[in-house]
Amino acid sequence: DEHGISPAARYRGNSDLQLQRINVYYNEGRGNTFVPRNVLIDLDPSTADTILASPYGRLFNPDQYIMGSAGASNNWGKGRYSEGAELAHEALNVIRKASENCDCLQGFQVTHSVGGGTGSGLGSVLLEKIKEEYPDRILSTASVLPSPKVSDAVVEPYNSILGFHYLIEYADQTYCLDNEALYGICQRVLKLSYPTFGDLNHLVSATLAGVTTCFRFPGQLNTDLRKLQVNMVPFPRTHFFVPGFVPLISRGSSTYTAVTVPQLVAQMFDPSVFMCDCDPKLGKFLTACAIFRGRLSTRLVDEQLSNIQNKNSSSFVEWIPNNIKSAVCDIPPRGMKICATFLGNTTSLKEVLTRICKSFAAMYARKAYLHWYTG
Repeated sequence: DEHGISPAARYRGNSDLQLQRINVYYNEGRGNTFVPRNVLIDLDPSTADTILASPYGRLFNPDQYIMGSAGASNNWGKGRYSEGAELAHEALNVIRKASENCDCLQGFQVTHSVGGGTGSGLGSVLLEKIKEEYPDRILSTASVLPSPKVSDAVVEPYNSILGFHYLIEYADQTYCLDNEALYGICQRVLKLSYPTFGDLNHLVSATLAGVTTCFRFPGQLNTDLRKLQVNMVPFPRTHFFVPGFVPLISRGSSTYTAVTVPQLVAQMFDPSVFMCDCDPKLGKFLTACAIFRGRLSTRLVDEQLSNIQNKNSSSFVEWIPNNIKSAVCDIPPRGMKICATFLGNTTSLKEVLTRICKSFAAMYARKAYLHWYTG
């Protein structure tokens, strides 16, 4: 949508800027068609059918669909050792071919859920194998964490704990997305009484589009996967980020609400806009990054970020100076004049992890459902 690519894979945009860096995420094929650089992997074949039947189904290369036949039954063991292991070799071959089509491969971005069997089990295999084969490339993940309020499988805590080990060991950057926080944003801020998964996915896509905007468009202060890694990760294992997006405006009011840079910066540190259910007051920020979109003064951005850091100095660790980084891209998303995406490397993420650990401990103490994993 941001690059003006139609469902028929042809460019239908209105600005040369949309094409300037389009090769970062698209391959240009025959007849001026553009095919996304992605690999779609799932153990459940119905997922491919859903995508193929959607308006944008023709956009994707059919050779880059890797689908199983039975699914993982919400079981980490099946995704890791049986059904997933059988599919992993084929998936890695397709990933290798997609990598060879790149002129300058900087890294990989993996989008998955750690609550299901495929996302946690097969995801852990792929993380391990990709890191073994490409040890000097950045491995970035957008990981959806489970929530007891928004759950479709009782064994999600088991899958999460088993899968999280591989995120710690093999991922270089992890954007933590929490279904509970996403539902809360839809209900409290966007005034949606009954949010659908489409509404949740819209929030996630807006956030990830903000994170990747400097890879895809020119700007005054640019960033990329490597710069994010250098600025955001003080120690290799502390690479878990809490993302946020501002302004979050209820539907229908975007054309009437004017937002200023001071308002954006103030809203960024409000836990109600975080895509992960944690309170920054209960921890400290190791590092943070703010990615702005729209026509903005970089001087004003730096001033506002400096002001908020000085006012809330107790919320930042004192042993990492100048630990808020900023990037500015001139091109805003459709329907907005300015917006910002926030990434925080904060110790308050322990709230979410503690919640998952407590759910795991309560089930494991009673040996509940263990036969699904050991039988």
